[in-house]
Amino acid sequence: MSRVASKRPINLSLDVDLVEKARAYGVNVSAVAEDALRTRVSKEEARLWLDENREAIAAQNAWIAERGLFSDEFRNW
Repeated sequence: MSRVASKRPINLSLDVDLVEKARAYGVNVSAVAEDALRTRVSKEEARLWLDENREAIAAQNAWIAERGLFSDEFRNW
């Protein structure tokens, strides 16, 4: 299910020639900017999550390195 987000106009400073070329090709500049911003926000959220959980991840990896995985005995590769 897709959520319809509310939208509001904002001001952006963009290269005039680039915007004109994009419009000539029928590119929806607002949609491209929104997609790029969504991608960047997602990357920042992932980076923050990794920073917040780095210690726990390292502890889990150390535990596995010392003891192995519970399923190791069932692996055939």
